[in-house]
Amino acid sequence: MTSAEGGAERRTYTPDFLTELFRNPLDPGYADAAARKARGEGPTGARQRVLTGVTALTLVALGFLLVIAYQQTVADEPEATKARDTLIQQVQNRRSDTDKLQARADQLGNEVAQLRQSELGGAAVARLRDLEAETGLAPVRGSGAKITLGDGPTPINPVTGNRSTEARVRDSDLQLAANALWAAGAEAISVNGQRLTATSTIRQAGEAILVDFQPVTSPYTIMAIGPDKLAEAFRDGYAGKFFKELVSRYGMSFDATSAKDMTLDAATELKLRVAVVNTPPPASGSPSAGSGSAEPGGSPSNSPSKGGR
Repeated sequence: MTSAEGGAERRTYTPDFLTELFRNPLDPGYADAAARKARGEGPTGARQRVLTGVTALTLVALGFLLVIAYQQTVADEPEATKARDTLIQQVQNRRSDTDKLQARADQLGNEVAQLRQSELGGAAVARLRDLEAETGLAPVRGSGAKITLGDGPTPINPVTGNRSTEARVRDSDLQLAANALWAAGAEAISVNGQRLTATSTIRQAGEAILVDFQPVTSPYTIMAIGPDKLAEAFRDGYAGKFFKELVSRYGMSFDATSAKDMTLDAATELKLRVAVVNTPPPASGSPSAGSGSAEPGGSPSNSPSKGGR
């Protein structure tokens, strides 16, 4: 700024704001209030009583609210405990009912097997048992291969915090192993004790693998009954080479060895959705009418084969 005094101009400068701030960081009002308090000039009389009363009322209100919240929490605790106990009891009752029904189903299954064996001849029973073993309805025993797959290390990404899943065994890996064993001549396969059938499923559900809706965990043991060199054929085939590559790249575990005297349990809850009567072709030289087949009694039939759902 400039000013005129005695006919000459003089230039003046305001003090630097940052310099003044560092020199006097405390607001002058705080210094004055501290000085008045040191001299005993604080609020007195009615003003002091009003401030004291407001503070006391605030503390009483906070204490009252805390007491109410505590009482409400204590009052709700028995109801929550009662509801939890009720749910636990319901679960236990359902499990007990399920065990009873399973025992009843096993008893009826044994009765059906006994009646079937008494009504059918020896050759028919033997043929039926062979078919049950092939379809997974009956346990089987024999030699074959034991395939073991295990997850590799799953480090945590330091940036995102996510756990790496590249070294984990996936459902497609178990499917590949099962298909390779079937192709190599396996007659019966189980994954962690779950017997595979023509209707079995191996799928991923989140981080878990389900075999026929039963969860299985690592390490995964695949037992297969088949030819003597089943393990060697699997290890040297495309599936074995694929798993060896996973071992070298991600640190997964893989092993294929021969196994003797294995027993694979029967499949559980095997449900057939479609059934078709298998009609054998007519013998050579037998009379036929159109596309119909000769039934017992001599009359041809043009009806389609029967099916169930």
